[in-house]
Amino acid sequence: MPMSTLKVTVERLVVHTHPNADALELAQVGLYRAVVAKGAYVTGDVAVYIPEQAVLPEALIEELGLTGRLAGAAKNRVRAIRLRGELSQGIVCRPAALRGTDLIAALDGDEDFADALGIVKWTPPIPVHMNGEIVSAEDLLRWVDIENVRRYPAIFTPGEPVVATEKIHGTACLYTYVAATGESFVSSKGFGAKSLGLLRDDKNLYWRSVLAHRVPAAAAELARRYDASRVGVFGEVFGQGVQDLGYGAQGRSELPGYAAFDVAYADASGAVRWLDAEEFADVLGGLDVALPVVPTLYRGPYVEAELLTLAEGRETVSGTAAHLREGIVVRPARERPSEILGGRAIGKIVSEAYLTRKGGTEYE
Repeated sequence: MPMSTLKVTVERLVVHTHPNADALELAQVGLYRAVVAKGAYVTGDVAVYIPEQAVLPEALIEELGLTGRLAGAAKNRVRAIRLRGELSQGIVCRPAALRGTDLIAALDGDEDFADALGIVKWTPPIPVHMNGEIVSAEDLLRWVDIENVRRYPAIFTPGEPVVATEKIHGTACLYTYVAATGESFVSSKGFGAKSLGLLRDDKNLYWRSVLAHRVPAAAAELARRYDASRVGVFGEVFGQGVQDLGYGAQGRSELPGYAAFDVAYADASGAVRWLDAEEFADVLGGLDVALPVVPTLYRGPYVEAELLTLAEGRETVSGTAAHLREGIVVRPARERPSEILGGRAIGKIVSEAYLTRKGGTEYE
């Protein structure tokens, strides 16, 4: 599934006792908690929060005393870890490079300090079987970055009707059908963000999946139904050889698993609309060319604690609970914007077991 954006921001902290370590505490940002040295902060303090998937420059790593302790081959990437039994997500700090900065003012302005600190977002490698010849795809409907509900807990209002679907650990496949010409554009999330597509190649993982599951025919049917100039079908390609979680699906030499998770369509004016979550599964399942969709795990009022619990456990995709669940994606039952996110109201909750698993892959 898609990764979230990366912002390094100033946050006001809530500090908790670490239950298993006298010299450590837990600094809370949103619903995230990061392990910090005891006494470094008190509740109400402000500090810089560096999220997961951030890649830090060597000088900052040394300053924070994290040499050799981060993830990746270069030991420079932030990822979730357990410290004395408690999950730590991200880094809370006050870097020397920002000593002259008014952190209180930055808190009010939601300023991003990634560039100032030399921090960049980690880009997963692209395996050969997911790559391909690139072509321009200006008509491609792009996917959106999904933020974590733990980071932005106010995305949803308590009690509002929501739908939660299972988050599958695969690779996002973007497909766009152009009604006027019948053209098809296929892309990955990374290439799609640059309005680039993949030249048709029956050996390419994305094209194999789109063609095998007859996504173009389904998209054409949706275009007629909604009188749309373009239709975007967003699906997850998964299985053995795609990521480290296989779901019992076939690998590179066989048909990979595929499940649609969202649909967008552009009207005659070009305005892009999204299919409501409450009708998504029924619409795609009721097409003449029905598409497989991600499992729906919950429909009902938004209850934060209940959905945090739902993100954990075993997957339901394979039908055999072959391994752990990656998490869930939460959407309002009826599509709406979010002032907090500045775009769609949509959020993910990633399971703690998934974040701390060994040998995980994160190909886009």
